[in-house]
Amino acid sequence: MNNRINQLFQEKDKNILSVYFTAGYPELNDTVTIIQELEKNGVNLIEIGMPFSDPVADGPVIQNSSLIALKNGMSVKKLFEQLQNIRKTVKIPLILMGYLNPVLQFGVENFCKKCQEVGIDGLIIPDLPLNEYLSEYKSLFEAHQLHNILLITPQTSDERILQIDAESSGFIYMVSSSSTTGMKQSVAKYQTEYFERVNRLGLKNPQLIGFGISNHETFQNTCKYAGGAIIGSAFVKALEGELTLNERISGFVKTIVNPE
Repeated sequence: MNNRINQLFQEKDKNILSVYFTAGYPELNDTVTIIQELEKNGVNLIEIGMPFSDPVADGPVIQNSSLIALKNGMSVKKLFEQLQNIRKTVKIPLILMGYLNPVLQFGVENFCKKCQEVGIDGLIIPDLPLNEYLSEYKSLFEAHQLHNILLITPQTSDERILQIDAESSGFIYMVSSSSTTGMKQSVAKYQTEYFERVNRLGLKNPQLIGFGISNHETFQNTCKYAGGAIIGSAFVKALEGELTLNERISGFVKTIVNPE
């Protein structure tokens, strides 16, 4: 399967910047503007968060944005409506990230079909177990040209990482720490050891590192060990404030990629 995610990694194998935001936050109809502005400011890949009422793996910033988005009236159905014409203006890969429950409620086949219709390239569903994915959903995902992006953590054994690599496509999401998402100021020694351990395994899929990346320094450091990095909480936090949405987005991306 060759979609926009594969093309990105073929064209760029270093310093890929992926940004996560919660759909429907800060305002219900900000989703499309945020995607367009992120692309305009040089972001390579976007993860669109589907808000959920019980986001167990997320830190307080993303949990809060999820609750506000739900209050704003965001739902999976609404998100697909918002994304209906996104491919008329946006070229970079788009991934939907969220929990399994809303996908099941929408209907997995129907969900995959809508993803393909609007031009989604992959899914990250952290609470979908690998075995269940392989037995129940893999053929559906593949039929609709969707990569299932799987996560590994510092606790994941080499054997398990190799199994995930064998069953993965697109890229592997390397969770940098065993805690929930959130902002950290630097990379700890155990994280560096874990990044090096994964590098030694010689995986077929490229990797992006996420959780705790919040500034130029942590972005640069993690990019030494993988194809790039994923920023979530720090960006969601940057969406608050007095400036216009466009100014907040361009200002934030600049601090990560090219600070003065």
